[in-house]
Amino acid sequence: MEKTVLKLKVSTKKPKVQIKLNEEKNTLLLDVKSLPEKNKANKEIIKELKKFFKSEIKIISGLKQKEKIIEIYSNKEEIFNKL
Repeated sequence: MEKTVLKLKVSTKKPKVQIKLNEEKNTLLLDVKSLPEKNKANKEIIKELKKFFKSEIKIISGLKQKEKIIEIYSNKEEIFNKL
């Protein structure tokens, strides 16, 4: 299966979950409700992205930062079509 690596910038403690694309920076922007403590936000990130892209998601770097690198088990074209 093809994998796509993307940059992800996360904002926590938001009233609702939103996924957007910043085309200039080629970065996904994700708002999550969870607090960034005890891995709660990372778990929500994986859950929400998995649901949105209908694909497996892995955080490959940035577990303790707002800016992360993620791997999506899908090709780039399918991913960008969903955005």
